[in-house]
Amino acid sequence: MKKVELIFVPTPGAGHLAPAVEFVKRLIHHDDRILVTILSIELHSSGFADAYTESLATLQPDRIQVIQVSRVDPPPLHLWTLAPEAFIYALIQSYIPHVRNAVTNILSMKSTSDSTRVAGLVLDLFCSPMVDVATELGLSSYIYLTSNASFFGLVLYLQALHRQISSEFEYPNPENPNKDLGHLIPGFANPVPSCVLPSFMFNKHGSYTAFVKIAERFKDAKGIVINTFEELETYALSCFVNGQNPPIYPVGPVIHLDSLPHPELDQLQRDRIMKWLDNQPESSVVFLCFGSHGCHGPPQVKEIALGLEQSGQRFLWSLHMPETPLNDAAGAVHYKNPEEMLPEGFLERIQERGMICRWAPQVDVLGHKAVGGFVSHCGWNSILESLWHGVPIVTWPIYAEQQLNAYMMKEVGLAVELRLDYRGGTSDIVKAEEIEEGVRQVMDAGSEVRKKVKEMAEMARKAVMNGGSSFNSIGRFIEDMIAKT
Repeated sequence: MKKVELIFVPTPGAGHLAPAVEFVKRLIHHDDRILVTILSIELHSSGFADAYTESLATLQPDRIQVIQVSRVDPPPLHLWTLAPEAFIYALIQSYIPHVRNAVTNILSMKSTSDSTRVAGLVLDLFCSPMVDVATELGLSSYIYLTSNASFFGLVLYLQALHRQISSEFEYPNPENPNKDLGHLIPGFANPVPSCVLPSFMFNKHGSYTAFVKIAERFKDAKGIVINTFEELETYALSCFVNGQNPPIYPVGPVIHLDSLPHPELDQLQRDRIMKWLDNQPESSVVFLCFGSHGCHGPPQVKEIALGLEQSGQRFLWSLHMPETPLNDAAGAVHYKNPEEMLPEGFLERIQERGMICRWAPQVDVLGHKAVGGFVSHCGWNSILESLWHGVPIVTWPIYAEQQLNAYMMKEVGLAVELRLDYRGGTSDIVKAEEIEEGVRQVMDAGSEVRKKVKEMAEMARKAVMNGGSSFNSIGRFIEDMIAKT
């Protein structure tokens, strides 16, 4: 039986690297013919990246190998602040020659072997410009979208619309919201309001232009693999089966069911969190966590604290410290501990009803029987983890495409709306009363959202089992990919 090898090129960062590796595991478990090489590229050295890359060495060494691509000098850091997507696009462009060399070396080694042939490149969304590398070397290219099918609809919409307007979008005028008639985006049953579009679509410093270039390369791929499942996005996926797009393979939920390594989460802290949860009644705790980069300033932290206190609910709050000093009327303020941002006497008043930590093992927490609700930034990995464990979400997006994710989840009735259009880095404050109401709704044991999320959790697990929709889609991807080599 001849082996076929796929070369994966993930974008650095937890939200992209981990789902790519989990999909690799799924592939090699599905078919004994599959071998995988992961080309690891770095944005910058980080505790997570270093720990996670080291963990890859413990995977099946006879089926998976990791090659560290030669590092490049990153673009100017000020570009990251102004236009993150433009920064990543420039970084990926710098890596293209090094990836081409790595793939060429792999091909030269395989040319002497009759037992294995390279089938193609599997590229992360941001690595889509590397389809040229595959084409030059006579290989097929596939794009692995770590977001959802609805986001793929936005990619298609952006390609078509850019040919007409060729410029960034304008933020809707909050004083005249009725003027925004919404956008007819493939995969959405209703017009999508401008206020929930990703920030890069409004960015005038290069993010919009960079993403248009990224989106344009999707049409050149031999297939689009999406981390979703048919039962979750039935309508969206049906919109793309029209012969005009590359084949679509929904393979999710692809999630890392063990908590990812993180330098700020040690075993003692994890044990303390899990022991506290063990002592809480079933489905009684609301969990608040806003992703690896999600944090709030003191005014918002105070509102969250007051909202939780007023709700009367038990809670576990992953409260991240701001990465840079915060400014107030007196100048820059350095906070050493999260507790310094809380209202006076808050910790004494809540006593054992709540727990605050800097970092939490999110997957373990969501899987704990005590957790009944999740106030989330709506990153796609977090959404899939919550659905897998049947925990309903309260939407509080912050950056990237999270507003669109929140809108999609609200549209399909799987989330409680707190905010859909919140964006980090603005002066917008979510008030305690809003937070209290969102928490009360998500913790209502008889709510329709809770019932639907529990049903979707069962569908998610069936989708990845033998004979399930995503299991079959992976099989179809493998057979189509082998047929093209």
